[in-house]
Amino acid sequence: MNQVWAKMMTALRGGMNEAGEAVVDSQALRILDQEVRDASEELKQSKEALVAIIAQQKVAEEKAESLKKQIQEYEGYAVKALEQSNEALALEVAEKIANFEGAQQSEEATAAGHKTSADQLRQSIKQAEANIKRLKQQVDTVKATESVQRAQEAVATRYAGSDSKLRTAMESLERIKEKQAHNAAKMAASQELAAEEPDQDLEAKLKEAGIVGDEHNAEKILARLKSKVKG
Repeated sequence: MNQVWAKMMTALRGGMNEAGEAVVDSQALRILDQEVRDASEELKQSKEALVAIIAQQKVAEEKAESLKKQIQEYEGYAVKALEQSNEALALEVAEKIANFEGAQQSEEATAAGHKTSADQLRQSIKQAEANIKRLKQQVDTVKATESVQRAQEAVATRYAGSDSKLRTAMESLERIKEKQAHNAAKMAASQELAAEEPDQDLEAKLKEAGIVGDEHNAEKILARLKSKVKG
């Protein structure tokens, strides 16, 4: 009993998976379009992040350059203090220079870190742009293929449904052609008969006028025989 129940549950899960796949397949193009939009939005955010990182890099580089100038300035102060034999003042200036140098190193490290991040992000963006472009091309190809296949399926369905109607129409067309040919033959025969009627009417009129007689008339034959007997 447990084995039967297990098989039923397996069959049920299989049916649910097939139904789920059917839903996914029917919405495949819509899902692809949404994935392209999501990827494009993520790419846009990555570009905005790159701009922010580059800006932070420039700020750090500018701070490092400013600190470098301050270090040079205060080194000059320290030299003057030493020239005046004021070592206490020179030492105080040197401590200030040490703070500047520490801050400079920190800003330079920050700028270097931002530069590394920006370079890596540039490469990722470049790769993402190529992937999205390729994906869009594939989506366009899939859409075009889907449209062609739908059109072919529609034509095949209509042809299959109208096949018997087409045969009936062809049979009707053949009957019409035969009927037209028969009518044409009748019309030709009528024309031939009509062409003969004037000659027949003329012969009848000549006979009636006595211009053309019947050579085989019995009275004429008897008269001819009598003339032979007398002769």
